[in-house]
Amino acid sequence: MKLRKLIMIVNPQLFNYRLIISSLLVVLTVLGIYSFTKYKSIESYEEFLEQEKVLIETELSDLLLGYDEQNQDYNLTASQLQEAKIETKLALDSLRLLNSDLSIITEFKDQLIVLKSKSKVLLSTIDSLNSANKKLQKKHRYALNAIKENTTTINDLEDTNDALHKSIDNAAVLKANNIKVEPYKLKSDKKRLTKRAKRVNAIDVCLTLTENPLTLEGDKDIYIQIVSPSGNVISDQGEEVFGDLSLVYSKKEVVDYKNENLEICTAIVADSNDKPLIKGYYFVHVFHENIKLGSTSFELI
Repeated sequence: MKLRKLIMIVNPQLFNYRLIISSLLVVLTVLGIYSFTKYKSIESYEEFLEQEKVLIETELSDLLLGYDEQNQDYNLTASQLQEAKIETKLALDSLRLLNSDLSIITEFKDQLIVLKSKSKVLLSTIDSLNSANKKLQKKHRYALNAIKENTTTINDLEDTNDALHKSIDNAAVLKANNIKVEPYKLKSDKKRLTKRAKRVNAIDVCLTLTENPLTLEGDKDIYIQIVSPSGNVISDQGEEVFGDLSLVYSKKEVVDYKNENLEICTAIVADSNDKPLIKGYYFVHVFHENIKLGSTSFELI
């Protein structure tokens, strides 16, 4: 009877232990599930923050790349562009050094919005300047082409003008014709025509300066040159220099030309050095300054 009563006393205690253990198991299970869920939530949150950080870094890098691709030829925007690059790079470097945190991500998101707004304004200004510059370059090319065309036209006109001046100058040159030569022996102011070389000591040269309305009127220096068969100038009167050219002449005549035919006759007396003249062909040249007006020849026997 006592034993049965004892068993009945022990059984309620065992039941209570089992109940407590079951409750503890339930609590532990719930805590495990909660902890696991909490861990997964934290892990997902950290991954989200890390992704947000990467996205901000990417956008900051894109901003820097966009700045690097811009032309910095404009003084107006060069300093602003450099300032924006420095500010963006500073933000990117700072973000890379910091751990992912909600407050940090939020701060840099706000900073990214400001930087993107500045970039939009700055790049829009640069685009406008580039567009204006292209228009100016186009106008500049048109102006250069017009200048080249005008220069070509002016050069053509100058060439034409030079050609006309040259033609007029050529047309205005004195011309001589009817050049006649009479060799003779001069003795006691008496002339005796002869072609005997040993007897000839003087030569008359006559010519006609022809009418030319384009030639300026006034005194004209006419030079006559007689060259012997040996190449010597008969009755050498000296040398006249015209720029790079020089002329050794036998006689110089100054005539008053009035744009009409003018007859000229002059006597050329041989020097003692020329005597006696030698046989052969002699050449007579007529010059106005350094321009040859005409030539003829004669033979002494």
